Amino acid sequence: MKMKFWAILAAGALTLSTASAQELPRKVQNVKLLDLDGNPASLPHFGEKNLMIFYVDPDRHKQNEEFTFELEENHRAQGDNIYGFGVMNLKDAPMIPNGMARSMAKKRTAKNGATVLADQERTLSSAWGLGDCNNQFVLMIVSKEGELVFLRKGILSEADKKAFYDTIEKYR
Repeated sequence: MKMKFWAILAAGALTLSTASAQELPRKVQNVKLLDLDGNPASLPHFGEKNLMIFYVDPDRHKQNEEFTFELEENHRAQGDNIYGFGVMNLKDAPMIPNGMARSMAKKRTAKNGATVLADQERTLSSAWGLGDCNNQFVLMIVSKEGELVFLRKGILSEADKKAFYDTIEKYR
C-alpha cells in the first residue's frame, strides 16, 4: 500500500513538472475566439506580425495596471512588427455575465482603440497549454512564426518586466 502511494505521488509530480516546465519557445496555433459583438474571430495578424497578448481574467483586470499604464506611456513595446491586443478569459470569471463583460470592453475600446477578444471556453489557454489562468493576468509574446516565446502569469516581478522588455526588443 505504501509503495503504491509513493508511485502515484511520483507520477503526479512528474506530470505537474512536465506541464509547468514546458520549454519556450514552443509552436502554437491560431484559435477561434469571439469579437466583442459575439462573432467568431481569429487572433489578429497571427503569422503576419509578432503578437503581444494580454490574456486577462476580468476578475483581476487591474492585477498589473501600473505595468500596462507604463507600456502605454513609454511606447517600449511598440514597433512596426508587433501587434498588441487583449483577450478576456471569461470562463474564469463566472460572476460576470459574458455579454456584460463584452459590452463593458466594447465601451472602453471605443475610447482607446484597443483590440479585445473574448474567450468564453478557455480555448486559448487549452490550445496553447497555458495551465491554470484563473485569477491571473497572463502576458505573452508570440512570434510571427507562431512560436510562444514569452509567458508570465500573475503579478509581474521586476525580473519578469526586465525579461519582457528584453524579449520584446527582439521582436519590435
